[in-house]
Amino acid sequence: MISPNLKLNNQKMPVLFVGHGSPMNAIEHNEFTDVLQNLGKNLPHPKAILCISAHWLTKGTYVNVSAKPKMIYDMYGFPDELYNIDYPAPGSPEKGKELINVIKKTGVKSDKDWGFDHGNWSVMKHIFPKADIPVFQMSIDYHKPMRYHYELAKELSTLRKRGVLIIGSGNLTHNLQVVDLSGKDAQVQDWTLEFDANIKSFLDNGIHDSIIDYESLGASARMAVPEPSHFIPLIYTVGLQEKDEEVSYFYDKFEYGTLSMRSLVVQ
Repeated sequence: MISPNLKLNNQKMPVLFVGHGSPMNAIEHNEFTDVLQNLGKNLPHPKAILCISAHWLTKGTYVNVSAKPKMIYDMYGFPDELYNIDYPAPGSPEKGKELINVIKKTGVKSDKDWGFDHGNWSVMKHIFPKADIPVFQMSIDYHKPMRYHYELAKELSTLRKRGVLIIGSGNLTHNLQVVDLSGKDAQVQDWTLEFDANIKSFLDNGIHDSIIDYESLGASARMAVPEPSHFIPLIYTVGLQEKDEEVSYFYDKFEYGTLSMRSLVVQ
């Protein structure tokens, strides 16, 4: 377990990237969920939370402006308990419209059909269990290159100074075709360790171009990120990092042999 270097900053909110892992973390009590709960107790209290989840993929970029977002159970074959979870946080139409107004380089459209997917509620229920802070989501335009997401993230920085906590929810490595279901403690594959170590080095040294160009890492990248849905939320987190800010990690374990759960705070 790692304790993040959390600082109170009256000027702007921190930014998080959470490796959310299996949906089962929503109903399990384990080391990871303990870390999330401890994190929530130490974070500054936001006015609203913007979640950029790997599980809302669109053509075009959208922000949900529902006052009462619905629950979305976008996973299959899990225990009934998981489908009965309710995270009753209100939405934030005001902050959603504010986001649309601050983005100038591309068009962001409003949406009322989406809600809270499991990339959102599976971690939010541990970090902010009272569900008393407004939460809204922005989609990931799956058809755009990494540079698009990075530049869009930079435009979101204004929201941090207006009390919005921004959370990217995905996984640094995510290849469900080769996941080892023998157990969370399965032996970690060499390519998983290699890719995770390389991205950590880039994060530690603020080398954002190498994170954006992760495919240049070759074979380990092809195995770790066979498709980019879970990696893109990390691009938003690093895109929001300002020159005077550092990265600290609050979790860095692996699960099922191939899944990096590395999670971090930028501030």
